Amino acid sequence: MPTYAYACKDCGHAFDIVQSFSDSSLTSCPECQGTLRKKFNSVGVVFKGSGFYRTDSRDSKGSSVSPAPAAAPAAPAAAPAAPAAAAN
Repeated sequence: MPTYAYACKDCGHAFDIVQSFSDSSLTSCPECQGTLRKKFNSVGVVFKGSGFYRTDSRDSKGSSVSPAPAAAPAAPAAAPAAPAAAAN
């Protein structure tokens, strides 16, 4: 069952409560009987395992993203041409 966070608009009392999905939202503050509002937080979701990365579900031929160009290796200095060997 999920945990919901509530805060009172009147007195500022904040608390968390475990409720079922089918339960209705709370409307009155347990401290002052004022109006409650439900607070929403970001959801921490972590995807683990195969299938969650761009490269897991594509083959190398069908990829629309081209790999980064590799740096060209430095060209070695030109060597003097070797004389042709005489054929006997």
